[in-house]
Amino acid sequence: MQVVIFSLFFGVATAAIGEKGEIVVRALDAMAHVILKMTGFIMNFAPYAVFGAMTNVIGKQGLGILKIYSRFISEFYFGLLILLLVLLVVAFLFIGQRVVVLLRHIKEPVLISFSTSSSEAAFPKLLLELERFGCDNKIVSFVLPLGYSFNLDGSMMYMSFASIFIAQCYGIHLDSGTQLSMLLTLMITSKGIAGVPRASLVVIAGTLATFKIPEAGLALLLGIDPLLDMGRSAMNTIGNSIATAVVCKWEGALKHAK
Repeated sequence: MQVVIFSLFFGVATAAIGEKGEIVVRALDAMAHVILKMTGFIMNFAPYAVFGAMTNVIGKQGLGILKIYSRFISEFYFGLLILLLVLLVVAFLFIGQRVVVLLRHIKEPVLISFSTSSSEAAFPKLLLELERFGCDNKIVSFVLPLGYSFNLDGSMMYMSFASIFIAQCYGIHLDSGTQLSMLLTLMITSKGIAGVPRASLVVIAGTLATFKIPEAGLALLLGIDPLLDMGRSAMNTIGNSIATAVVCKWEGALKHAK
């Protein structure tokens, strides 16, 4: 809050001094361009970093780790498929056959989420497509941002799979009670997580420490995290779309598609 107040006063004061303030504005504009350029360098270097992480893991664990990775990725996406079917059944109970129309409308936002590993990147397009589907603008504007903070189905499933996977890699046995406790913990800690790439790793690190699982195990995920991140981001988008459509139906604000 103090930072926001300072920023407001700084902006007002800069505008108030007139011509001298333009120097500050130009300097800040130049700094913004420098930061964007740095971000571009980092994004271009990211594939090499992922390759390095994979090479490091394979060098330590041997080629057999690739078989374990492929099995883990397959099981994760199979779990997402089951979750998708459950969500579609729930959607069908509320909006009937219009669920097919909904999927057609959100196809592009889901592809954006999948390709960028960020549900945030698809937010503007998703907002537009839900309104075209027939959802009321007021409900979409309230429910969708709320869902992006508190209804991240894909992220929660990813973090659960990842935490248990790391524990198994270290030979740590988790009984049913511990797994249930971990699930409930992730249900709480995943709320408010950012819908951007690698954000889940921060929550996973905290969860591992809570259950006395070595945090160094995160290195095992670095090489395959982009592949898993794409699936969890796409599922977040689908889950929030269905939740918004269901709320619109509850409120009697679901119109015919435009």
